[in-house]
Amino acid sequence: MPGIYILGIESSCDETAAAVVRSGEQLISNVVASQIATHQPYGGVVPELASREHLRAIVPVVRQALSEANQTYKSVDAIAVTRGPGLAGALLVGISYAKALSYALDKPLIAVNHLEGHIHAVLLEERQKGNHDLQFPVLALVVSGGHTHLYLAQRRGNLWTYENIGHTRDDAAGEAFDKVAKLLGLGYPGGPVIDRLAPHGDPHAVKFLPAQIKHRDRRDHRKEREHSGKEKEKLGQDLAKDKTYDKDKEELQARRADSDRPHFDFSFSGIKTAVLRYVEVHSLRDSIERRRRALTAIPKPTLEDYLANCDRQALDLIASFQRAVVEDLIGKTLVAARAYEAATLFVTGGVAANSELRSTFEQAGAQEGIPVFFPSRSLSTDNAAMIAAAAYPKFLANDFAAMDFSAEANLVLR
Repeated sequence: MPGIYILGIESSCDETAAAVVRSGEQLISNVVASQIATHQPYGGVVPELASREHLRAIVPVVRQALSEANQTYKSVDAIAVTRGPGLAGALLVGISYAKALSYALDKPLIAVNHLEGHIHAVLLEERQKGNHDLQFPVLALVVSGGHTHLYLAQRRGNLWTYENIGHTRDDAAGEAFDKVAKLLGLGYPGGPVIDRLAPHGDPHAVKFLPAQIKHRDRRDHRKEREHSGKEKEKLGQDLAKDKTYDKDKEELQARRADSDRPHFDFSFSGIKTAVLRYVEVHSLRDSIERRRRALTAIPKPTLEDYLANCDRQALDLIASFQRAVVEDLIGKTLVAARAYEAATLFVTGGVAANSELRSTFEQAGAQEGIPVFFPSRSLSTDNAAMIAAAAYPKFLANDFAAMDFSAEANLVLR
């Protein structure tokens, strides 16, 4: 079958993944080696252990992806790899292997931003369904264990451009799920467990207040105008002084353009603290410790095991916590969609697999008259198919990486 076959490699955190995608719109193979069992005893990802597991898994995972796609190292047209953001050591495993393949096979190498990959996971599956008529601008909520970002996306020819209009000030939403699950003795990873238990509790039993964030765009208008005027004056001085570097000028111009644009930030450290306070006030420590010991003794706890070790108070707390997080994510996203007149919503990343988030977003989107698209659950969490899909527009634009590029743990998406 004609087309461009791209081998994608992803190793940004605790999944070693490889996939083959045809022309950015057909998933041919997708292999993921999870490290959950390795990190479970520690209640979270241990970076050094993650890097070691990537080293063990990278070769067999890539070979399996090629085999399932009926491709070989020589038959693929290009190699794509996650450059960042992520854990530096973990990223370097994938990057080093991708560089070696590119050099040995004389194949183009494409460096991909992990966050753009999550956005293209949605695009990949919509194109597989035959949906080629997405309306722009697209507002993408990327929500996972390490990220909670809002991006306004536009298309410029084959390439997409992104403007960050919101991010978490502290914990990511997925991180809050995992930390609360750990606090309540539910084990790791906690997000899927909370998702399964929440329907068994009363989501209105515990009243969690929404996060209160002081946004620049919500200050007193007079003070805002003064601040904006001073900021623009400073930026103008910076631009006037800079006679040499066009790239720096572009960045300063972008800062000036963004100075009046509203931002919609998130914060989840407060609700995590509120759960801790609830545990302390209601003296739940002993019951949590009994639950933790009981579940630790079960190799693979089922839903029935979790329910047997959670009383009504615990289930109500879990359901109320999830409701508060979901409402915060949806509320801010829809307000941002109105402010920027977004035509389409993407919701992607590991937390996009959450059942309540999906169903509530679909209802809210229908009420707003704006279509909401999710990736399948298998492409919500980290995978390499999304990396290969995001690489395709770069392949068409001959946007290839130099062999001296390195991992960027805090890579920004633009």
